[in-house]
Amino acid sequence: MILQAAGLALLAALSPTTLLVSAVYLGSARPRLVGAAYLAGAIIMSLVMGLVVIAILRNTGLQHHGQRPARYGLRLGLGLLMLAAGAFLARRQPKPPDPDNAKQGLISRMIADPAPRSAFAVGLLLFAPGITFIAAVQVIATADASLELTTAAIIVVVVINAALVWLPLLVHIFAPGVTTRYLTAFNGWLRANGNKILIAVLLVGGLIVAINGIVGLASG
Repeated sequence: MILQAAGLALLAALSPTTLLVSAVYLGSARPRLVGAAYLAGAIIMSLVMGLVVIAILRNTGLQHHGQRPARYGLRLGLGLLMLAAGAFLARRQPKPPDPDNAKQGLISRMIADPAPRSAFAVGLLLFAPGITFIAAVQVIATADASLELTTAAIIVVVVINAALVWLPLLVHIFAPGVTTRYLTAFNGWLRANGNKILIAVLLVGGLIVAINGIVGLASG
């Protein structure tokens, strides 16, 4: 259960936007303070939303053996939803960046002047639960596991989900110059390929979850 949830959490963590924001904050005047605030927002949102999803699914009794069709039907539905989202993004032509356009997105405006308070808010916003994160948490919620095992699993998922926040911050503590230099150099590639990464994550994750749901329904 933990391994399956961790694998999906790893896919959920592969967010180009998350890493881009980390690069901006670690290149600011107060990198560690701003980065720590960003991490706090990410952890709090991931933990709260994970617990909410678990509470909702556990209250429906999906972890019980008699709810096997509903449990795997939910997984199949989430998988198909992820595949549909990936296919939609793949068909949609992303707009090329316009350097003369003064309009910026909410996140872009919030990170333009890095500060601990706004960084905390950005962490909350960016880590509002996506489909892949919900898929990871539902594996935990629908497993007939003890409170101790469920607690350990949700901690693992939350830590992995925020990996692109705490990992650059941790490396920055020991090698600030190298971290900032590599993240800055990586920024251009991420901006150019972020949409492709997101599509790949949705399609791979959706395929895994959908197959798991189909197999579970077939063997029930």
